[in-house]
Amino acid sequence: MLGDVAGSLVLEVGCGAGQCARWLTSHGARAVGLDLSTRQLQHSRRIDDETGVRFPVVAGTATALPFPDDAFDVVFSAFGALQFVADAGRAVGEAARVLRPGGRFAFSVTHPVRWTMPDDPSREGLVVTSSYWDRTPYVEEDDEGRVTYAEHHRTLGDWVGHLARTGFRITGLIEPEWPVGHDRVWGGWGPERGALVPGTAIVSATLG
Repeated sequence: MLGDVAGSLVLEVGCGAGQCARWLTSHGARAVGLDLSTRQLQHSRRIDDETGVRFPVVAGTATALPFPDDAFDVVFSAFGALQFVADAGRAVGEAARVLRPGGRFAFSVTHPVRWTMPDDPSREGLVVTSSYWDRTPYVEEDDEGRVTYAEHHRTLGDWVGHLARTGFRITGLIEPEWPVGHDRVWGGWGPERGALVPGTAIVSATLG
């Protein structure tokens, strides 16, 4: 979905400990990682020391990227920041701003259909209990009422709209099928649900 990145300047938004950016660096890209969490960036630097594969990381947010216009050939986010910002349109706009004309933007998110079902990976969880169009975010709070986690739901149409309004041309949409023989259960996802509906949506788009 990223195309040939060898020699390209690539920004990973919401890089976490940098696994993806590190892989791209080892395949010839000039990767830069960005994450809101200082702790995650500390993990990234520790892994740099263990692997010997190093790349620069920056603390920042998806809705205010600390880079100049037209700075990157590729911007991507692998389950990184886009689900966790309230203003997805602004995040997409920031990706467009820092991309050079013709640059590529790719991202993966939890498939929007996932929000219609309970957080139960068993057969009993194969029921639709929520509206696909209910965009109420999932929020966790501590005992004092402070938000500790928030995740936002957008439909596929929402993502298409954000990309189109920002000047992107969609070049790919992948909804991966559950791998045959894979039996790992993670959160609300497992082989029973995965055999019937996609858990991930991966989008790629070109600017201009």
